Amino acid sequence: MIRTIIVDDEWLIRSELAGMLKKHPEIELVGQAADAEAARHLIHQSKPDLIFLDIQMPGETGFQLLDTLESSIPVVFISAYDHLVPLSKRYQPVGFLLKPISPQKMESVLHQVFCRYNQV
Repeated sequence: MIRTIIVDDEWLIRSELAGMLKKHPEIELVGQAADAEAARHLIHQSKPDLIFLDIQMPGETGFQLLDTLESSIPVVFISAYDHLVPLSKRYQPVGFLLKPISPQKMESVLHQVFCRYNQV
């Protein structure tokens, strides 16, 4: 099982992602957060193996959140802005999802996740 959290300020995006992830028994969704502060607490509490992380959120960005974590956790970035893709590369993400998220793109990213965790 890949313990996973979703961090996005948009409830609808979190809900859609959760629905897509529930179709995969290899993924255990252990929590959701709407901002970086709540995410930090959730990460400490749930110790996830993977984070689906929005980049642009009120307050701290997803990049700023990652910069404050003590350990490196694999991440799939989520954003409505494709110009952020190059900036995300320094965090070596497992994948990048552009909003709106299509089921096909989600399946492609999940394939990358499963390859990383040798569950293909």
